[in-house]
Amino acid sequence: MIVVTGATGNIGRPLVEALTAAGEEVRAVSRRGPIRADLSDAPSLRPAFEGASAVFLLLPPDFRGPLEPVLEEAAGARVVLLSSQGVGTGRHPAHFEDAVRASGLPWTILRPGGFASNALQWAESVRTSRVLAAPFGDVGLPVIDPSDIAEVAAAVLVGPSHTGRTYELTGPAPVSPRDQAASIATALGEPIEFIPRTREEARSAMLAFMPPEVAEATLNILGSPTPEEQQVSLDVTRVLGRPARPFADWATRNAAAFK
Repeated sequence: MIVVTGATGNIGRPLVEALTAAGEEVRAVSRRGPIRADLSDAPSLRPAFEGASAVFLLLPPDFRGPLEPVLEEAAGARVVLLSSQGVGTGRHPAHFEDAVRASGLPWTILRPGGFASNALQWAESVRTSRVLAAPFGDVGLPVIDPSDIAEVAAAVLVGPSHTGRTYELTGPAPVSPRDQAASIATALGEPIEFIPRTREEARSAMLAFMPPEVAEATLNILGSPTPEEQQVSLDVTRVLGRPARPFADWATRNAAAFK
């Protein structure tokens, strides 16, 4: 039995589908799904984790820990933690990864960079006015397709050879916001106007849905990425035996969101 937390999100949903298609028995867990549990309430996880051979941990944005009580409920299972590239580059704290490594459980850690699906933040303006506004228009980062993250997670959850490994997950090439606008325009078959935003304009918009310190860290990555943050990792290829999907592929598959 493989337990997938965050099963209704843009990684959890395709992960459940991939595991089910592979013939695995899956228990899909979320705060609002058919099987409900909350990682912030460790005792609520007991029925969901019972009998699990492996657990995929996707921590919600508001999770502050500690993670140790969650790992205690996962006793006897292999744990795959969805972390972030920022832990490896020092932008984000490492305490969740540290807790997994110290748990005594078999573990694998996935560190994805920025998600291609973050482009959905522009969907409304593209739909209504064919305009895409973003800061740092020509700064490229190798964003990753969430479906690639899900496929890597599926492979890791069923393959014990991945135990004790940390995988950095990126797309196949850096793409800038201007590049993303061009890919979305191609997917739609219509032109899109790219409008540069100042850092302060972007910060004001971000503060509507994230804390100030998170907004600042995100803007620092988007505007002044380190060489490590711009570097393409081949770990998707190592795990899946194929290259990571380019942003243009994600834009084509999700064109309906921008129409």
